Amino acid sequence: MAEARLSIRSAKARDLARRLARRENRSIVDIVERALEFYEIREACREPAASFYASFSQQGGRDIDLEAVIKEGRQGHKGIDR
Repeated sequence: MAEARLSIRSAKARDLARRLARRENRSIVDIVERALEFYEIREACREPAASFYASFSQQGGRDIDLEAVIKEGRQGHKGIDR
């Protein structure tokens, strides 16, 4: 079966990926995959579930009364100024 190929159309992105690949002694595909994985975790705020639950339980994961939290922060609207 043919292996999937990566096509980078941006000259700037292609040059950066080539430089990083040479510097890290890795393939361009590996550099792009690692960068995208890092982006997903960092920018999209998607932490793997196992590590999220592990850190949550270490921080004293306890039940929270969401109704009380909502009421605590709720403020009435003063209406429209005319």
